[in-house]
Amino acid sequence: MFLTPQEYGWHRQRSDFMLNFTTKAETLKALIPYVKTAEILPLLIFSAGEYRENNSLPIKLIRDGNMENIPLIVRSSAKNEDTSESSNAGKFLSIANLKGESQINEAVKQVADSMGSDLENNIFIQPYLSSISMSGVVFTLDPNTGGNYFVINYDDETGSSCSVTDGTGRNLKTFYCFKYSDAEIPDELSRVISLCRELENIFECNALDIEFAFSEGRLYLLQVRKLVLRCNAADPDEQRKNLGQICEKIKHSMLPHPDLHGKSTVYGVMPDWNPAEMIGIRPSTLALSLYKEIITNGVWAYQRDNYGYRNLRSFPLMQDFCGFPYVDTRVSFNSFLPKELDGELCEKLTEYYLEKLRRCPEKHDKIEFEIAYTCYTFDLPKRLEELKEHGFCDEELKTFTDALRRLTNSIICKDSRLFRTDFEKIEILQKKHAQIINSNLETADKIYWLLEYCKRYGTLPFAGLARAGFIAVELLRSMVSEGVISEGERISYMNSLSTVGKMISNDFSELSEKAFMKKYGHLRPGTYDICSPRYDMSGTTYFDFSSERTVTNEVESFKLSILQFSELQKML
Repeated sequence: MFLTPQEYGWHRQRSDFMLNFTTKAETLKALIPYVKTAEILPLLIFSAGEYRENNSLPIKLIRDGNMENIPLIVRSSAKNEDTSESSNAGKFLSIANLKGESQINEAVKQVADSMGSDLENNIFIQPYLSSISMSGVVFTLDPNTGGNYFVINYDDETGSSCSVTDGTGRNLKTFYCFKYSDAEIPDELSRVISLCRELENIFECNALDIEFAFSEGRLYLLQVRKLVLRCNAADPDEQRKNLGQICEKIKHSMLPHPDLHGKSTVYGVMPDWNPAEMIGIRPSTLALSLYKEIITNGVWAYQRDNYGYRNLRSFPLMQDFCGFPYVDTRVSFNSFLPKELDGELCEKLTEYYLEKLRRCPEKHDKIEFEIAYTCYTFDLPKRLEELKEHGFCDEELKTFTDALRRLTNSIICKDSRLFRTDFEKIEILQKKHAQIINSNLETADKIYWLLEYCKRYGTLPFAGLARAGFIAVELLRSMVSEGVISEGERISYMNSLSTVGKMISNDFSELSEKAFMKKYGHLRPGTYDICSPRYDMSGTTYFDFSSERTVTNEVESFKLSILQFSELQKML
């Protein structure tokens, strides 16, 4: 699974030489005799000073190098382009696919001008690489975390050699590989990693930034520089230990569970209660613990059980992988099943949801809308037609439709008062909060009871109101798909609502600083990170009371026509 560097054997015996980084061109030139895992295109190097003295030099070098009949690329190689302290990658020009003296002369002039007046800067010319099947950039440490990964950003669609570096690629891919993993790697990426290991040995440096390209089955090294890190490199032994624990945890979690439908699971940072948005993908330990305690360990499931969905009260929604929060979507999908459905249909639905998420991972932040069917909508019968292509029969679809209709009615019907009761509980929370704060309880007891009341009268009813909100949005969307209202009218209606954001903005415009802070001062950026300053502790950081303040959020008016109202009543 994960091996030590010695077991893996990738640190070869050090050579008698060690190359140092110089300029882009000189570094490539020095590597030519030593690199065995890739090819380096021939280089014609000259300084800006030499070019200023003799502007016919580039053409002479091209002729001497027998390159006058092939497409060429002119590249910059400035002294300050790549240093150990900073990288100016992409700052200076490179001009590609040049033919003829006039094109080359103009390109050299532009590249020289882009580097400024320093005559010691170099320019170099190489054959232009065509028929590119893959190109990209690889880091030999994760530049964001210092993790011991090969991080390959690549383009295997456009045939461009610079779509990754200049940001023009539309369907770029990223591949992570732990340096001490023995996992099988796709062939071309495996060859890139072999190049990385070779260059790490040549430079005796484990933090490299490498540009590469494949053409006609050959791997070309286009550039290598020292990777500038803004953080310390991770300890490889500690990281290997953590990854091993995560690997074992995931392996076991992928097995069938007797009380869950679905043969395995999919983890994501944005499904359901969306930890990436709520606490971030690298939350503090305290923020992660609070989020688990007051929502994802049990409260989330209590709410769904109360609203008529399957009882998942013993299952935590979110898993903690060494401090990284991920939602277990198998648990989530199970929790969206109406509790009246039988096991066989539940199994088919859960497997369908999981497989659809695997096919469409880009929908991981909207599973309630685009993966699972969680409530009845006006267009539900049409939407469920998709299930027929995946082995569902008419009888199963009717059973599922009726269950969702009954569940939805129980939530929104005025007789059941489910979400209305939840709304009333929110008011209790403020009273309980004041009682505990003003009591003579010990601090630890206050913390305990504040958390208990937060769950009972805060996050539990909030979760119910949020579910009702999802249902409302689904109904609105289905009104658009059924032609009752237009998309523009749906947006107009949403803009007509009074939201918390609009209320804060309007109060900021109308209230004094003291009155505003009295009302909102207890809030803080990052609700679950209680170490971040409250608004009333650092108000000027978040709100500028000295500037002119005007009301910017005018509420739009919205009305249904008589015809629309009549049509909606029929559908209801």
